[in-house]
Amino acid sequence: MAEPTKIRANVAGDSTEVKVLMNHEMETGQRKDAQGKTIPAWFIQTVTATHNGKTVLSAQCGPAVSKNPFLAFKFKGGAKGDKVQISWVDNKGDKRTDEATVA
Repeated sequence: MAEPTKIRANVAGDSTEVKVLMNHEMETGQRKDAQGKTIPAWFIQTVTATHNGKTVLSAQCGPAVSKNPFLAFKFKGGAKGDKVQISWVDNKGDKRTDEATVA
């Protein structure tokens, strides 16, 4: 299982700004190891963000995204103390869900 996703969510006027750092190797399937063998592709395919149970972001990723991807976005609404949840699924079926409280 991957390390926890780092999430910061802050109210900024009438919107909430969310910054996410996902811990993942994000292999493209094109690199080779020291023995010359191709390293299999391993990357996050989908990312979903919810605010109090309502989806506010849905994204699809591919192998061209860098290691430990960073994602920032805003959505309307949100208040201090609300919950923001980030979930991702990679191409091997590994899943991760983490939650943060809006500050």
